[in-house]
Amino acid sequence: MKIALVAAVMASLACAVNLTVAQELAKAPLSVPAAAKVADKAKLNINQASVEQLDALPGIGEKKAQAIKDYISANGPIKDQKQLTEVKGIGEKMAAQIAEHVSF
Repeated sequence: MKIALVAAVMASLACAVNLTVAQELAKAPLSVPAAAKVADKAKLNINQASVEQLDALPGIGEKKAQAIKDYISANGPIKDQKQLTEVKGIGEKMAAQIAEHVSF
């Protein structure tokens, strides 16, 4: 009888500990796998982006975003970072900064 009582108490304690651990884990921030981080940082296709999407890029305002769209309309798709420097108002430094966030 005492053994059964001790076993029941031990089982209850084990359940309580597991519940406490589970509650703490539920509060902890989840680690994001590397693949999910890459998905979050998916690059914007510069040739298909809207003016609003381009405007959201670092260092690009509405005027440069519109200049990119105008360039694409007049010359066709931008194929690489070097060609991006042909857009009015975008130099090598800006093109390098943008290239980190876009695909061509």
